[in-house]
Amino acid sequence: MTTPPGPYGQPPYGDPAYGQQPYGQPYYPPPPPQPYAEMPQAPPPPPKKSRLWLILGIVALTVVIAIIAVVLFVALVVRGDGVSATAVKLGDCLSEIPDGNRVRTVKTVGCDEPHRGEVFAVLTMPDGDFPGQKAVTEFANRCTPELASYAPDAMTDDTVQLYVLFPTEETWSDGDRAVTCVATLDPPRTGSLKS
Repeated sequence: MTTPPGPYGQPPYGDPAYGQQPYGQPYYPPPPPQPYAEMPQAPPPPPKKSRLWLILGIVALTVVIAIIAVVLFVALVVRGDGVSATAVKLGDCLSEIPDGNRVRTVKTVGCDEPHRGEVFAVLTMPDGDFPGQKAVTEFANRCTPELASYAPDAMTDDTVQLYVLFPTEETWSDGDRAVTCVATLDPPRTGSLKS
């Protein structure tokens, strides 16, 4: 059985192609362009990303890293238990013997704790211009007789050696005149060497 055609005639045979008139309809061309009509304008370009913020960020990061480095350096080199090498006094005991030519700080402990060194004399060089390294070394030779009077038994003890902290040309200009005589102890000891 077939269906009779509807009152409006046969339906179209499919959708027309895009932009074309439906099947069987007349075609009307688009209106002509208006004279002096403006074309749609392109959107404005995106704003340029400023490098200023990038540069400021890098500078800020560099400053933060520098501050952290200084804090760590101070924490590691100038520790809370460290004393300026020019501030040690007669009878102070050192937990470690510093190594290197330029000693800024030393670690002091009570002599009743294990220690590796004991200050037995602090000699003061005369004021004036820096006398030179040779004169400082000759002045430091006074440490040996000082050890003999501080702890006579140490003179025959092979585990006791001599270590001297002395001013350099740099520290001399800061007022350092101290030649500090230290008896080093290997192995570490408890108690004072003083007789």
